[in-house]
Formats: sequence, structure tokens, C-alpha cells
Amino acid sequence: MSVDPIVVFDRVTFKRGERFIFDKLELEIKPGKITAVLGPSGTGKTTLLYLMGGLISPDSGEIYVMGKKVSKLSSKGWYELRRSMALLFQGSALFTDLTVYDNVAFPLRQHTDLPEHLIRSSVLMKLEAVGLRGARDLMPAELSGGMARRVALARSMALDPTLMMYDEPFTGQDPFTLGVLLKLIKTLNDALGLTSIIVTHDVDEVFHIADDVAILCGGKVVGQGAPKTIAIS
Repeated sequence: MSVDPIVVFDRVTFKRGERFIFDKLELEIKPGKITAVLGPSGTGKTTLLYLMGGLISPDSGEIYVMGKKVSKLSSKGWYELRRSMALLFQGSALFTDLTVYDNVAFPLRQHTDLPEHLIRSSVLMKLEAVGLRGARDLMPAELSGGMARRVALARSMALDPTLMMYDEPFTGQDPFTLGVLLKLIKTLNDALGLTSIIVTHDVDEVFHIADDVAILCGGKVVGQGAPKTIAIS
């Protein structure tokens, strides 16, 4: 039984000036899986995430996310769709003047009408999931790089998204922290039934958790399949 893809890029072209980043790119992302997007620097891996989230628009072609043609979405439509998506930025992007607790609570306070006691329960649950419940009163400046990345992950999960996007989540992490993040992403994806898209340079590490791998080069997807298949080819 075939399952409809959760994300589809249909002949998508995107340029910066006269330079083609994507040239009639075709890509499908399967739901409930971890897909790793690989490729040399400058091939548009992060651009792919920004197109998916509507932060930028393609020059031509269509993008479908959760069955919706994003070029046809109104501002209200995008607002509703984005509540089901989350992007973990490469630099974590924590609010430096807010505590860990308030960073994770921020999306809930902005996008829901939940009373504070329910926000508290949700925040502590998310922090527990990333192993940082005890760090809730710390400021971002007091966190290690790995801790900051995990707080950012907890904040990304605050609204219980269906689609998680990770932009180079392992950059600058020591081997131990990298291992923790890999296990955490895999555990959350499986336990919550998420779809995860990971843009990364860490090929060997991400192969251990990815269900599917897509390789970008020359503005197109030049290979896609299970990690073992890609590794062999």
C-alpha cells in the first residue's frame, strides 16, 4: 500500500541572481520517516528547508506540504500550516534575555490561549524529553553548545509539530553530544510519529538514524534511497 508523500517538490527552480540553486528539482519526502539531505556546501540544502517553510518562494514549479499547494496559501493558510511545522536553526537561535523555561514557553504563549499552569506542564514535559528539566531556570549564556541545541529542540517541539526540519543540527558538537542528539532525534521521531528532515554534512553519523537519504548536486536530486543503497552506489 503506497503512502502519499508529506512533502513534494515538483520541478522547482530557484535562482539567486543569475545562479541556479535548483533547476527543476524533483523530491518526495515520506511521512513518518527520517530523511537526510546531503550535498556539498552551496548546493542549497538550507534553501530547501526555507522553501518548504515558505520563508522564500521558488521562481517556478510547485511545492506541496501536507497535501497543500503552498503557492496557493493565504497568510492565514500559511499560519495554520506552520503550526504543524518546526525548524531547528543551525545556531539554535535562543532568545538570550529569556530563561530556558521561557524560551520553550514562548511558542505556546504566542500561538495558544492555554492557561499558564498547562503551559508549565507542557514546557517541563518537553524539557524532560531532552533531558534538561533541571536547567529550566538557566539563561542561554550559561548553557553549553549541546545544551543550547537541546533547548532549541524542546522549543521546536512545543506546539507538537508533524514535520520537523533540522538545519545542520550537529555542527560544532563534540562526539558525545553528537551521539546524544542523534539518539534524541531518532527517539522523538519514533515515539511521536514525526516526519524529520535533516540537512547535514555529518554523513557517517546521520546514516545510523536515517530511513531515507537524498543527495543534492547541480541543482537536482542526483540520488535518493535507503542509506545502504546510497552507500553502496
